[in-house]
Amino acid sequence: MEWKGRRQSDNIEDRRSDPSMGGLGRGGGFSFPSGGGMGRRGGGLSIGTIIFLVVIYLVLKAMGIDLLQIMDGGMTTGGPGYEQSESGGQTPANDEMTAFVRTVLAETEDTWNGIFQSQGRQYEEPRLVLFSAQTQSACGFASAATGPFYCPSDHKVYLDTAFFNQLSRQFGASGDFAEAYVVAHEVGHHVQNLLGILPKFNQARQRMSEADANKMSVRVELQADCFAGIWGKFTEQKGILEAGDLEEALNAAQQIGDDTLQKRSQGYVVPESFNHGTSEQRARWFKRGFDSGQLSACDTFSGPI
Repeated sequence: MEWKGRRQSDNIEDRRSDPSMGGLGRGGGFSFPSGGGMGRRGGGLSIGTIIFLVVIYLVLKAMGIDLLQIMDGGMTTGGPGYEQSESGGQTPANDEMTAFVRTVLAETEDTWNGIFQSQGRQYEEPRLVLFSAQTQSACGFASAATGPFYCPSDHKVYLDTAFFNQLSRQFGASGDFAEAYVVAHEVGHHVQNLLGILPKFNQARQRMSEADANKMSVRVELQADCFAGIWGKFTEQKGILEAGDLEEALNAAQQIGDDTLQKRSQGYVVPESFNHGTSEQRARWFKRGFDSGQLSACDTFSGPI
């Protein structure tokens, strides 16, 4: 992907060196699979559980053990892409990664501004929050374990760029266009929010059984994949894509399918628990958006998927 030298978005909120951003919020976000068993984000922790966790943390802290430094494999203490400052805080060490994310976000802005304008609508550009290990959102506590996600309550995409290392090393989905697909997918959820799709889903799922809510969640996620494919089509038309880029995105979609993730983590699949779609479905819907470049091609709510 020939992204260097292109416009970079200013809609970035960098929290990676701010230790005060941890906390709890409300549920309702849409996360990218991280292999940690987290899918669609729901309600938060109970008060009793929070108090218990705080007590455990303070006890361990008094013993000289800082959970915030060892959680998520130590990513809060100089994990991939970060270095310790003299004051003990963290500063972004990979400026190229920041520039890459800014550029991809800018390309999504150009794409969706154009599409919305062609329909007589105005596109509200989302903000993308870069964080390290943990942060807070209007949809709840975010950590590296949840993977990238979109919060419809504050119209923000949340991304710990260390996830890109996980995408390559754990999932076998390397390449800059695979990483761009992750960002484009979450922006796809923002588009759904602006179109009124997410509000309707969040309202409807309150009356659904868990099984039915999972089935509807799959359709929501596959549409976000299709919207990411539309963005991919527009980048291709700009001449940004290089040989093999499309294959990188399709491979990433396949590697994070519910069936593939479950086989990898537990050795068997439970279709009733799928909430993002199978590997075949995710790749197919991304390709459908990529081939058509049309919103009308991304109706995952009518007929079989």
